[in-house]
Amino acid sequence: MLEHFRQRFWLPPRAHGEAEDGRTVTFLELFYDLVYVVVIGRAAHTLAEHLTWQGVYEFVAVFGLIWIAWVNGTLYYDLHGRHDVRTRVFVFGQMLLLALLGVFAGDAAGDDGAAFAVVYAIYMAVLGWLWYTVRRQDSEEYGPLTFRYLVGMAATVVVIGLSAFLEPDVRILVWLAFIAVWLVGSIVVGMNSADGVDVTLAPSSSLVERFGLFIIIVLGEVVVGAVTGMSDAERTTLTITTGMLGLMIGFAFWWTYFDFVGRRLPRFERGSIIQWMYSHLPITMSIAAAGAALVSLIEHAHDARTPEATAWLLGGSVALGLCSIVITMSSLDDWDRFPTLYRPVAAATLVGALAALGWAWLHPAPWLLALLLLTSLTAVWIFANYRWLQLDDPDAAIPAD
Repeated sequence: MLEHFRQRFWLPPRAHGEAEDGRTVTFLELFYDLVYVVVIGRAAHTLAEHLTWQGVYEFVAVFGLIWIAWVNGTLYYDLHGRHDVRTRVFVFGQMLLLALLGVFAGDAAGDDGAAFAVVYAIYMAVLGWLWYTVRRQDSEEYGPLTFRYLVGMAATVVVIGLSAFLEPDVRILVWLAFIAVWLVGSIVVGMNSADGVDVTLAPSSSLVERFGLFIIIVLGEVVVGAVTGMSDAERTTLTITTGMLGLMIGFAFWWTYFDFVGRRLPRFERGSIIQWMYSHLPITMSIAAAGAALVSLIEHAHDARTPEATAWLLGGSVALGLCSIVITMSSLDDWDRFPTLYRPVAAATLVGALAALGWAWLHPAPWLLALLLLTSLTAVWIFANYRWLQLDDPDAAIPAD
C-alpha cells in the first residue's frame, strides 16, 4: 500500500533532461508567486517611507535576496516539479516560510533583520534539499554542474544565516556583497558549464511565462503605490491627476515589456540564456522602486517642484528599467530575426532612458514629472510600433500564445 502511494503521489523530482512537453504554468505556481506579492510589497512600502540613499541600497539588498529566492524556486519547479502530492507539500511549505519572510521584510534592514536572515536561510535550505534530490536522479554528465550549484546553495544558507548575528549596517553590506557574488558566480558557472549540459536549462515557454508573471507582480506595486498615495493625501483634482499619471507609467512599462520582450524566447546560446534571465532582476527591481516613489510623488502633488529624492528615484527607476529591457531585447532570438525592428527600438529606448534622467534632474512639479516620464515611455512605444509596421510581415513578429 505504501509503495503504491509513493508511485502514485510521492514521486522523485524530474531529472535534468526529462522535459515535460507542452508544459504550462500551473495554478500551484500562480499561488506560489502570489505570496511574493506580499513580500515585495512590504519591502517597497519601507522604501516609500525612507526615500534616502540608505533606503535605496537597503531596498536593493532586500529585493535582491527576494529575487534570488524566487528564481531558484521557479527554476526548480519548472525543470523538476511534478503534479503529485510531494511537489504540493514542498511548495506549500515554501509558501509558509515566504509568508513568515514577509512578516520581517518590512524592517529587514533594521530590528527584524536577524529574523529575516534566519527565515531566509531556512527557506534556502529547503530549496537546497530539493535540488539535492534532483542530483540523486541525474545522470553522471550533470554531476559537476549540480555539485557546484549545491555548493552555492549551501554557501547561501551559511552566509545569510550567519548574517543574523551581525549589526544591521554590517548585515546589509554582507547581503549586498552576497548578491553580487551570487550573480557573478552563477554567470561564471553557467558560462563554463560542460558542452551540452546547459541545453536542458534553456528557458521553456512556461518559464518565460513565469518571468512575465513576475513582471505583473511588481507592476502591482505601481498600482499599490498610486492608490496608497491618493488614499493618504488630500484628494484634490491635482492629487488625483498626479496619481493617475503615475499609474499610467506602470501601464507604459507593461506595454513596452510585453509588446517587445514578453513571451519571447532567448537565443539558444549559453550567454543569451544567462543574459535574458539576469536582466530581469534590474527590470523588476526598478518597477517596484517606481511604485514606491509614486507614494511620495502624490504626497507632494501640490509642491511647486518634486522633491529631489522622489524625482531621482522615479526617473532613475524608469531609466534603469528601460536600459535593462534593452539588455533583455538583445538576448532574444527575435533580435536576430528582426534586426530592422529591434535595433532601432533599442536605440530609442536608450534615448527614453536618458530623457527620464533629464526629467529627474529638472524635478519639475510632480504632475509634470509624471507626464514627462509617461510621454517619454509613450514616444518609445509609438516609435517601436512604427518600426514594427515597416516589417514585410508584421504579424510574424508577434509571439504565438
